[in-house]
Amino acid sequence: MKSVILIGKSGAGKTTLIQKLLNQPSENRKTQSLEFFSSMIDTPGEYLENKSYYKALLVSSIECDAILLLQDPCDEVCFYPPGFATMFNKHTIGVITKIDRYEGNIESAMKCLTSAGADRIFMISSYTEEGLYELKKYLEYL
Repeated sequence: MKSVILIGKSGAGKTTLIQKLLNQPSENRKTQSLEFFSSMIDTPGEYLENKSYYKALLVSSIECDAILLLQDPCDEVCFYPPGFATMFNKHTIGVITKIDRYEGNIESAMKCLTSAGADRIFMISSYTEEGLYELKKYLEYL
């Protein structure tokens, strides 16, 4: 699997997605600092929510092959500024999480990730595992 960094607001599902992609047991917890796995970097949501941490995201992504931008469709706010992905100069993949939740707005999440600069967008549910296989295969052959 190619190396990726996961970026998203607190609660977007970054840690859960990593656990699912790496076949680890699910453990609900708050990521407090950068966490490095074999091929993935988990970032705290505050790194997106506070612009002063953008430099940390940029530096942490240097060795990565791709950027994963996660958006929960239940979030009414898009924290990614337009063109956000251009600061990385890497392949950027959008991931709409929690698609199994009926109160989500998929169209709004899609617009958010497209505006941020995602090249391709996947829709997944870590709960039902819908879309996980396709994302995993895509990351393997990126």
